[in-house]
Amino acid sequence: MRRVILLGSTGSIGVQALDVVAAHPDLFTVVGLSAGSDAAQLAEQAARFGVEHTALGTDESVALVSDVEADVVVNGITGSVGLAPTLAVLDSGATLALANKESLIVGGDLVRERAAPGQIVPVDSEHSAIAQALRSGDRGEVRRLVLTASGGPFRGRTRASLADVTPAEALAHPTWDMGRVVTTNSSTLVNKGLEVIEAHLLFDVDYDDIDVTVHPQSIVHSMVEFVDGSTIAQASPPDMRLPISLGMAWPHRVPGVGVPLDWTTASTWTFEPLDDEAFPSVLLAKQVGRAGATWPAVFNAANEQAVHAFHDGRVGYLGILDTVREVVDRHTAGPSTLEGVLEAERWAREAADALLARS
Repeated sequence: MRRVILLGSTGSIGVQALDVVAAHPDLFTVVGLSAGSDAAQLAEQAARFGVEHTALGTDESVALVSDVEADVVVNGITGSVGLAPTLAVLDSGATLALANKESLIVGGDLVRERAAPGQIVPVDSEHSAIAQALRSGDRGEVRRLVLTASGGPFRGRTRASLADVTPAEALAHPTWDMGRVVTTNSSTLVNKGLEVIEAHLLFDVDYDDIDVTVHPQSIVHSMVEFVDGSTIAQASPPDMRLPISLGMAWPHRVPGVGVPLDWTTASTWTFEPLDDEAFPSVLLAKQVGRAGATWPAVFNAANEQAVHAFHDGRVGYLGILDTVREVVDRHTAGPSTLEGVLEAERWAREAADALLARS
């Protein structure tokens, strides 16, 4: 029986994690829940699962992790505000089932230095797929990682044709519903750029050896290519309950958590190269990832500001990444400490807002 704390329990990851717990009460018990602001749903969840310890807000989530003993903590918080809870989980010694990619990306080496070997288990479907595939060989036998991308709602479009994209169109993802910022990031491929940085930090593979391929069916979640020429892929219907369950039970699998593929029905899986001209986000993400220090934090923070401005009608769709690139170009690295990261984020948000005000 694993004792589980869910951070961000009212969001998509948290709700699906509770589905897994409800289906497997012999494997998991929830000992703590936290939410950002939805007190009513948090109270309902606590009553339904008999959870005594709850928290509302980031500071309270950190205190919850520090005060309540758990075997695994699922960090399903959205955005870089998840960094402090991530550090608290690592300091507690619990396994961190990490869905909050931003905390690893902006925290970088700060997070890696705090983590014990094997303490972080990825929950993103792509990184969960890589973690599974890596069990097929030694790390020294890895040639490259291949992250798959659905291509989002604008796959196949030219850069010029994206100029008049509306917020409603950007939110019409063909596979996933992940909230305003993440769904928009998936349409710009910024989300895939963030995942490239995350893959580098999680698996210590050089950026030159991390590729992205467009796979619109979202069945193959990512792949690992080995030095002997073999490629190991993890395939399953798109359902986040599978990687969430692995995050909570790692390295064990939870029976019946997902529906397997139907091999009696004809299907076609396609893979296409990423169009870096129409979607330059991955190249920019690799640039800031290689720079390290506080550049990834600036990249992420500027993007969040630009995405909100786009949805508020203050900047066009192409202006999202144009703003991010200009903020990144203006940045001078600060110290890779928690205070340094937070200051870099503050500066990036102010710099982005100033640029957006002139749009």
